[in-house]
Amino acid sequence: MVARSAGRSPVWLVAVWGATRLLLLLFVLKVLAFPGPDVTSDVSVIYRDWYEVLRTGAFPSDDVTWQYPPAAAFAILSPALLPFLAYATAFFVLVCAVDAAVLALLWRAGRGSGRSPRGAWVWVVGVPLLGPTVYARYDLMVTAVAVAALLAAGRHPRVAGALAAVGALLKVWPALVLVGMGRRRPWVAAAVGGAGLAGLFAVTMPGAFAFLTFQRERGVEVESLGALVFHVARHFGWEGGVLLNYGSMEFLGPHVDTVSTVSMGLSAAAFGWLLLWRVRAARSPGPRSPRSRSPEPQPQPQPQPQPQPPESSESRPPESRPPGSRSSRSPSSRSRFAAHTAADAAFVAVLLFTVTSRVISPQYLVWLVGLAAVCRCFRASRMRVPVALVLAASLVTVLEFPFLFADVVASTPLGIALLAVRNGLLVAAALVGARALWRDTVRRGSAGGRPGASGPGISRAPSADSPATAG
Repeated sequence: MVARSAGRSPVWLVAVWGATRLLLLLFVLKVLAFPGPDVTSDVSVIYRDWYEVLRTGAFPSDDVTWQYPPAAAFAILSPALLPFLAYATAFFVLVCAVDAAVLALLWRAGRGSGRSPRGAWVWVVGVPLLGPTVYARYDLMVTAVAVAALLAAGRHPRVAGALAAVGALLKVWPALVLVGMGRRRPWVAAAVGGAGLAGLFAVTMPGAFAFLTFQRERGVEVESLGALVFHVARHFGWEGGVLLNYGSMEFLGPHVDTVSTVSMGLSAAAFGWLLLWRVRAARSPGPRSPRSRSPEPQPQPQPQPQPQPPESSESRPPESRPPGSRSSRSPSSRSRFAAHTAADAAFVAVLLFTVTSRVISPQYLVWLVGLAAVCRCFRASRMRVPVALVLAASLVTVLEFPFLFADVVASTPLGIALLAVRNGLLVAAALVGARALWRDTVRRGSAGGRPGASGPGISRAPSADSPATAG
């Protein structure tokens, strides 16, 4: 009873959030020392230098560490909103404020029928698991935009599309939140909004898209899945090494290009799987109740006379719908892409592209924590196990960076073990999540009668999500 009230009470939620965020602020403000290298230098040195360049109306296109889309300028310039604070302090305070805004969105989204406060708790617990790094990068701000896009998808699809476009121009990956949105409105809004904003940057600020070249020339970062090959190979005489390259510690040497190419090939395969899933899920017939299945043969012999055209106005194309079968002609995107499906699909998509990337920086995990939190706002979500795996991976991540990053760079057995566990958890989450997403959508018709479905044989998911079909 106490646990249940703790889960539903915003008092406990806010108290835990406040305690953990105070601790994060104390670490990034250096009131308390966190083990390992200083994680705040990116803000106090690199971001600060970019800030000075961006204030002149141009991008730092001669700096190879600038590898971000043009809207990232908003995040870098944001400390100007608090001119009475030093740059780094203002940045940390703003990140904390955005963190609080995400909590408020998730708490609100977790209320009502078919919803759960667990999403807000995933955010409250998951963010501090990443340690002070999460406040010393602008990725939490990007995650906030992606979370807002997913939560707006049901009732405000155009807003969701516009937010996805802004997120994509902040750091590319939020474009993936569109994957599970069934109707055209968010896609059109994203295309129009993204093109307009990108065009505005291209016209007004030189070097807006120089980041594309820098990203293409990156190598294999020491924390990525592919890097495990070289960590092990170093113990067997591999002649390469680790150097600071394009702003991160990367492997350079023989066969690095090969592993990099394989990683990009795996990312292409992930994209192909997502495309296949999208097509198959959209074409799969929606789940039907036994009642709507058994009458199907009956309507055919009973061609309703033409007094029924008034009813056909309610159902758009009457010729392809058996009379009396109201749900059978609803667009497959509506029957398939429920609100929880949009969140689940986005979570799986970002997982797939994270594990196949040539770079898995610690702050990438906050993307997954944010999307995991949205998934858990829906009781119908099939991502319970992948979410737990991501939270476990977050805990291991703070051990490998910054706590034991020296072991990772040196490829010690401990460093290799930490990376193997963290990346293994992410791969497991991606595979389990992809399987659950496929079964929940493409095979939902056959799964409709599984135990636990509600009386009519329709999975409880559609009924819980119906007020907010992801549009």
